[in-house]
Amino acid sequence: MHQFELTREYIDNLRDVIERKDEAVALQLMEELHAADIAEIYKELNIDEARYLYLLLDKEVASDVLVELEEDERERFLKVLPSEVIAKQFIEVMDSDDAADVIGEMSEDKKQEVLSHIDDIEQAGDIADLLNYDENSAGGLMAKELIAVNENYNVNDCIAEIRKQGEDVDEIYNIYVIDDDGKLTGILPLKKLLISPSNSTISGITDTEVKYARTETPAEDVANAMNKYDLVAMPVVDDAGRLVGRITFDDVVDVIREEAEKDYQMASGISEDVEPTDKVWVLTRARIPWLLIGLVGGVFAALVMGYYEGDIKKYAGLAAFIPLIAAMAGNVGVQSSAIIVQALANRSLGIESSLKKLLKEFTIALIIGIIFAAIMFLYNYYTSDSFALTITVSIALFSVILFASLFGTFVPLALERLKIDPALATGPFITTINDITGLFIYLFIGRIIFGAI
Repeated sequence: MHQFELTREYIDNLRDVIERKDEAVALQLMEELHAADIAEIYKELNIDEARYLYLLLDKEVASDVLVELEEDERERFLKVLPSEVIAKQFIEVMDSDDAADVIGEMSEDKKQEVLSHIDDIEQAGDIADLLNYDENSAGGLMAKELIAVNENYNVNDCIAEIRKQGEDVDEIYNIYVIDDDGKLTGILPLKKLLISPSNSTISGITDTEVKYARTETPAEDVANAMNKYDLVAMPVVDDAGRLVGRITFDDVVDVIREEAEKDYQMASGISEDVEPTDKVWVLTRARIPWLLIGLVGGVFAALVMGYYEGDIKKYAGLAAFIPLIAAMAGNVGVQSSAIIVQALANRSLGIESSLKKLLKEFTIALIIGIIFAAIMFLYNYYTSDSFALTITVSIALFSVILFASLFGTFVPLALERLKIDPALATGPFITTINDITGLFIYLFIGRIIFGAI
């Protein structure tokens, strides 16, 4: 598959075409491009250039491009377009979930204006309904476009209904079966429909074992369920069990990506969900909290070193290995917490008790601790004149690895029990605590061993 590569030459050429207002050439330059590629181009253009190109596009392509734009780019673009143009040029040809996402980013006044310009009252109503759901729930993810048939139909009736409803549905994965009250009773795969006799009753060929979500189900749970059961689409029901929409896998991909980005930012010590394009103050505000915690941790580390200042002066060799102990403590702790957080996120830990998880991590830490302690023992034995320092570094490193590993495992498990995002346990938090504790363990062991030898 040929992949589009955006180059400076392409942008300069396109800008020249826009300046000449050569519509035919502009369309020719974009005719083979995917909507995502066109969205990438728009990032390099000013708002007037982007608007000129946008209004040249076919409605279907234009709506796809609008969905592909990053939220801040889309907001910037929609501000310069009249509500009527937004409604008729883009929203009317979008799936209801995408339309709700786009309109949901607007101010309340702009939302009402855009909805009022949609000719299809049923479509406007569907979008308005979706706007009432939390964007991080199944209701906020779902689309209204689906194919539903009554369980009392026969195969011929069902096919006729598919032809009627199918015009508004881009991809047909399953036929949803409902009763007279609109309640979901099962799903009907297309293959099963096609190979069944034409006079078969739909209720007789329906798969009643169906995975579904409720409108209030958290989006992350929906994504995990669809991933676990390899579903390309999942029906959504209301509190009464009535079918109200469906979620397709492309909808949950964004949820998975956003959750991964959020966890990565937390692990990096960023306290808010931010984008590189956010304002300087927003980016600064997101970084300060954990940096302050790191600063306080550094002060505590200094206090620990101050407490053992006499030992460091008396046994100067101890100072040389302080960076090594601190680095190993932080790295081991982050590794342990990252593995546990990843397992908690993808639900792969199973039903093991927390005690078993801690025991498993303890065994791993024991092996790692023995290996690294042995390496440092051999290194210091042949390079150092102090046997006390050799013993101190090895025992301290072994002890620090054990503590950091267990602490890095325990904290995310504890946060999960407290219903707090375990991703908070990674990065600066674990590193800071382990640095301070590792330093204390090292200097405490040093005082004991140097005092005894």
